[in-house]
Amino acid sequence: MGMKEKKTYHYDNVELLVTHFNRSNSLERLLKAFKSLRTTFGNIVVSDDGSRLEHMAELKKLQNEYDFNLVMARNNKGLGNNINKGQDEIAKPYTLYVQEDFVPEPGFNDNFPRALEIMDTDESVDLIRFYAYFKYPYLKKYGPKYSEMVFSKSLLKHDHLKFYVYSDHPHLRRSTFFEKFDRYKEGLSGDVTEFDMCLSFIKNGGKGLFIKDFKAMFEQVNTSSEPSTMERGSWKNSKNVFIKALRAVYVKFRLIKNTIQLIRYKD
Repeated sequence: MGMKEKKTYHYDNVELLVTHFNRSNSLERLLKAFKSLRTTFGNIVVSDDGSRLEHMAELKKLQNEYDFNLVMARNNKGLGNNINKGQDEIAKPYTLYVQEDFVPEPGFNDNFPRALEIMDTDESVDLIRFYAYFKYPYLKKYGPKYSEMVFSKSLLKHDHLKFYVYSDHPHLRRSTFFEKFDRYKEGLSGDVTEFDMCLSFIKNGGKGLFIKDFKAMFEQVNTSSEPSTMERGSWKNSKNVFIKALRAVYVKFRLIKNTIQLIRYKD
């Protein structure tokens, strides 16, 4: 009696968009992981932000192996430009956006079909998030595996993370995303670019879902040879009393500042 053939998963209406900069080994790990999960998409777009020559050479090799559409830049223009030019190449109805330092977990195909079903049946949903460092603070139940992120301008809703209804972490979105929320601002730092899109998402009435088990679909992997290009402080988890007191003051300032930014925000 022969061995049972492993199930394959093909998502024809989805294009995988990967942004890349000087981390070709990480990109290979991501693509290899999807291959090991027997998961394919309608197309793959890799948008490069002017990587060094040695990484460009590796990208060409990977392109031959994984047959993706490579969108290049002559020089580094920042995260906003990199996402914009990559998204411009997407033709399928849905975009799965993943930065190159993430790896799909074995549970990816247990959850992704339901996310697609939601997007197909509920046209009000613009985005579904699959990863976060911390749970979104204000959630409303949306079925067994997902919750709706609920934003409120009220200062009584005092967790400043409420502004991150949008995130650059792995997510599924409609490929018409720019029509409703405009393009990413260019020429800014990555963090500022991301937060500007958060404000646009809120201002333009975006509806996003948040997977309940937000570590079930992706893992972020950075190595010493290809470290993260985004530096963030670790003081949120500090046990130091002085640091905790400073952070308490800071987050109140952030809450007020971000609320004013949202009120003043213009596309």
